[in-house]
Amino acid sequence: MLVDASLVWIHLLSAAFWVGGMGCMQFAVRPAAVEALEPAPRLRLMSAVLGRFLAGVAVAIGLILASGALLVARAGGLGAVHWSVHAMLATGLAMMAIYGHLRFAAYPRLRRAIAAGELAAAGAALPGIRRLVNLNLVLGVAVFALAIVGPALGPAA
Repeated sequence: MLVDASLVWIHLLSAAFWVGGMGCMQFAVRPAAVEALEPAPRLRLMSAVLGRFLAGVAVAIGLILASGALLVARAGGLGAVHWSVHAMLATGLAMMAIYGHLRFAAYPRLRRAIAAGELAAAGAALPGIRRLVNLNLVLGVAVFALAIVGPALGPAA
């Protein structure tokens, strides 16, 4: 019982960090940076903040995968869990793929452009990053909805 509760806590805390962090970036950090900073320092700030956030998300993803796998195993495997767990897993894997593209393609392009002093290229990279973060934010909110109301929406099998 304590093991399951601890695993759920780790799982939810990690997911909350990821989804809440995306919300904070989109609705607080980015608008404040646009309002307060000129383009060059804004691009450097957003790159630095995004780099730190993406590193934290990598840890969160590892914890989400490990705790989720252990919870499913303790429940008897994928065949024994509610359909909403399958939906959360599929959505979470899609989110991780989007994260991978952000971390290993879009973010490095932004960093390279900033390092080269190519502000126009760096500025052009941000809207694409913002769209991917918005998509992941919507998917993350959907995962929370599945976790909360999924079991009430229908039978397990």
